[in-house]
Amino acid sequence: MELFGNSPDQNLLPCDGTVNYFGPVLGPSEAAQCFQSLLRQIAWRNDEVFLFGKRIVTARKVAWYADAPLSYTYSGTTKQALGWTPELIALKGLVEDLTQTSYNACLLNLYHDGNEGMSWHSDDEKSVAPNSSIASISLGAEREFRFKHKSRPLRISIPLESGSLLVMKDATQSHWLHALPKSKKVNEPRINLTFRLMVATFPRSTR
Repeated sequence: MELFGNSPDQNLLPCDGTVNYFGPVLGPSEAAQCFQSLLRQIAWRNDEVFLFGKRIVTARKVAWYADAPLSYTYSGTTKQALGWTPELIALKGLVEDLTQTSYNACLLNLYHDGNEGMSWHSDDEKSVAPNSSIASISLGAEREFRFKHKSRPLRISIPLESGSLLVMKDATQSHWLHALPKSKKVNEPRINLTFRLMVATFPRSTR
């Protein structure tokens, strides 16, 4: 099922969660400028995952920024947060104004072209606040984004435009998987920013 339109009040999911697509929230020139700035300034690194006991280094690059001292563990690896850059703070403020929600972290992904994607998964790690909002900004190449229900034969697909905002919240991560499929038709890079609310953890006292 292909879904189009940019009403932030429309829930794209038929059940068991809430996904709102705002459409472009940045103009074309602003989105292009932001993409180039993030491409140059962000501390990009190849992602590492552990599958079946094997360490895999992905072509896709990632970066993790947040309020100190937040960390993020997924796929067997832990990322320590870097401090916010001025541009990330500005984007965070924009997203918070549009969603009326506060965020304390951001995971960035850099896909060099359509040969890089993301397999089916949910952002349901214990460090992510349960049923919290995850706000996703897309910059660069337009890519298809898919949802698949975990227990029902339900699938949804939506193209994410450059400068657009997609928000997943409520029980979405508990009941739905999402993915960014690879595509031979895409030759341009894409940057994705997912603003999140993480559960803060601090070292235990030794007293």
